[in-house]
Amino acid sequence: MKRVVVTGVGAVTPVGLDAPSTWAAMLEGQSGVGKVTHFDASDYPVQIAGEVKGFDATGRIEPKELRRMDRYAQLAVISAQEAWADAGLTRNGVRDEIGVIYGSAAGGLGVLIEQQRVLTERGPKRVSPTFIQNMLTDTASGHIAIALGLRGPNMAVVSACATGSGAVGEAFETIRRGDASAIVSGGSEAALVPLIYAGFNAMRALAQHEDPTQASRPFDRDRNGFVISEGAGALVLEDLDHARQRGARIYAEVVGYGSSNDAFDMAAPAGGDGAFLTMERALRKAEFEPARVDYINAHGTGTPLNDKFETDAIHRVFGKHAERLAVSSTKSMTGHMMGASGAVEAVVCALTIRDQIIAPTINLQNPDPECDLDYVPGEARRARVDVALSNSFGLGGHNASVILARLAD
Repeated sequence: MKRVVVTGVGAVTPVGLDAPSTWAAMLEGQSGVGKVTHFDASDYPVQIAGEVKGFDATGRIEPKELRRMDRYAQLAVISAQEAWADAGLTRNGVRDEIGVIYGSAAGGLGVLIEQQRVLTERGPKRVSPTFIQNMLTDTASGHIAIALGLRGPNMAVVSACATGSGAVGEAFETIRRGDASAIVSGGSEAALVPLIYAGFNAMRALAQHEDPTQASRPFDRDRNGFVISEGAGALVLEDLDHARQRGARIYAEVVGYGSSNDAFDMAAPAGGDGAFLTMERALRKAEFEPARVDYINAHGTGTPLNDKFETDAIHRVFGKHAERLAVSSTKSMTGHMMGASGAVEAVVCALTIRDQIIAPTINLQNPDPECDLDYVPGEARRARVDVALSNSFGLGGHNASVILARLAD
């Protein structure tokens, strides 16, 4: 089996328009949550979100394509371009041996809703001929392949809020078995549209707080929901031999991937059983004892059950070592970017290993006795991190965990 490494990262998030600015903001404990500005949310019970501010793909995507593309696909392409450049790769014609595995939970919702409006108001003859290809969930992976000239394996992973981690994990498996020399992987989401926002309001799943920057409060006793956000994350995963041959800089090695399903409920978690299974499977794939893990980037959404059950699952997997683990939720700063979250958090794990510093969990002011791990509250922490695990859990019971480690010969 091939060894797989991370050679490039990219991100577009509510706290930064690229990976370096996102990482710097996280280390400063900055929140990207504020009042909704994408549309008039005055009639909604909850009116806060994590929006990507100042995003403009003009000049970075061909104008004709840009006009047609849903925001989620624009975010995806920009994150992928950054990761590609960061990896030191250039486009020289087409590359048959490099692929794209990049997902989204919801796909082109903006395009879908807009064309439904056109159909209703102006009739079927006015629906755009490019509507279908720009609302599908695989639109982003197709656009990335076209932008970078990549003819290798290509697919879109769709597993709700576990999508980003699943895409990174499936890219790892594809390279590991020798089906590609490199993969651009990740996830993107731009679901801050009125219908989706209304749906989550109806579920009463969204966090409320008079100060939007304090609304996302994972593991805090006063947490009351998650903050819906948008964004994108991308990683270039590469066969270690291929990376070394071209002298690539290596952030970390991807060593483990596990996935599972709760098989319980479409919305409620199953008491941590699925989370336990996915972490255990990732460790088994890595052939690591639990005590080798130094840091967990938690799913940590801020919902009452999710945070408790994830904590319980970590205790079950790691036993006494759980008391020594550092665990943080960067969603406390970005909000929940849904299908993008796992990819951005894999980027965070790679940067944590590179810089030996752990991003904090902000807004953790009132500890919950049922959430009793070391959540790195308030401030970033210098620490030795050789192995980092990232968790993602989603609607439908989908779970995925990815493990990154410092490269060892």
